[in-house]
Amino acid sequence: MKEVKIIGAGLAGCECALSLAKKGVKVKLYDMKPQKMSPAHHDENFCELVCSNTLKSTSLEYATGLLKEELAILDSEVLKSAKECAVPAGDALAVDRVLFAQNVTDKVKSNKNIEIISEEVTKVDENEITVIATGPLTSESLSKEIERLTGEELYFYDAIAPIVDAESIDMTKVFLGDRWNENGEDYINCPLDEQEYKIFYEELIKAERVELKDFEKEKNFEGCLPVEVMAQRGYDVLRFGPMKPVGFKEQEKKPYAVLQLRKENKSGTMLNLVGFQTNLTYGEQKRVFSLIPALKNAKFLRYGSMHRNSYINAPKFLTSTNNLKNHPNIFIAGQLSGVEGYIESVASGLLCAIFVLQYMGEMPPAKLSINTCLGALSNYLVSANEHNFQPMHINWGLLAPIIAPKNTKRQEMANRALAEIKEFKKVWTN
Repeated sequence: MKEVKIIGAGLAGCECALSLAKKGVKVKLYDMKPQKMSPAHHDENFCELVCSNTLKSTSLEYATGLLKEELAILDSEVLKSAKECAVPAGDALAVDRVLFAQNVTDKVKSNKNIEIISEEVTKVDENEITVIATGPLTSESLSKEIERLTGEELYFYDAIAPIVDAESIDMTKVFLGDRWNENGEDYINCPLDEQEYKIFYEELIKAERVELKDFEKEKNFEGCLPVEVMAQRGYDVLRFGPMKPVGFKEQEKKPYAVLQLRKENKSGTMLNLVGFQTNLTYGEQKRVFSLIPALKNAKFLRYGSMHRNSYINAPKFLTSTNNLKNHPNIFIAGQLSGVEGYIESVASGLLCAIFVLQYMGEMPPAKLSINTCLGALSNYLVSANEHNFQPMHINWGLLAPIIAPKNTKRQEMANRALAEIKEFKKVWTN
């Protein structure tokens, strides 16, 4: 069996390494720790959780819970470590991050099929089967090498807009229409009158923001200003920017300001708040943006955020099996591939292990569909718009819709997904 090189011993890299090693594959796992640390890392162990210590909900009411259940069925080693190091957190899976990092590191170091090389990788051999899983703070040298392989600069996003569940929008308080296109109906427009805008504006400019870390302040955010920063430049700045109430067919009552919602996926189950990139805290986003009448009861599938992050333009450069189109020996896993979040990174690592085994001919080319969280995450990377690609958390909007009563829809989607995963397990465990 061929040898596989994995660069990066974070959540995705460790999951990929342990999954391949379990299948008898010899793995060389490269990580620059402890010789060199990124600005965000302090622990010499692998799988250091930098931001939060929670891997979110375990409930099947949430897509994150379903994703964990799928990973458990497929015997994810990193998920096992998380459960072994769990701390009380209601229905969320939260961990003692120090114990968790130590637990995963011990598993990796004790595995006879994994060789650890503690050095920074600056060059990638296109002839070797390689998984790059270096995460959102990939070193400058390796970033340049990835840019050489793709022929394009890595994407850095400074701020992203929230995404809401389409079913949670009050459609009695919107109108359809595209700016400057009389017959267009691609956007859902959420109007505000003068008093509603005044209240929204006043709450927006005083809302609490997330404090940026020093290494997240390196870039100039002028080209992607958070909505709250634009608002502080003047009362009417938003009304002449993302909330301008012009260019639409004549309305019965002319709006004072308009927020546009745009489809985030083909099925239209997810809607992006156009131009509303933000650095408000999650709680403040929910409170302030819900002041827009049509969003009063909106369910947020992804909150906006602002931070340094690096990732490739997945729909442009990746195949459906996470390898580069022009360098099929090279696979991209974790947040570098365009998934966002801890458990999503674990999932990406497991998926890459599956794809590598299939590429080497060690596993049949079975594929997970968008009925499953794993399949939906993988599909998003190659089906999203390459001209506006942004990382994504797992959420129900990524999965294939299902016709079912609203109160049982998520349970039926979960049942459908788990049935498919159990069938796939027969292939995975053989």
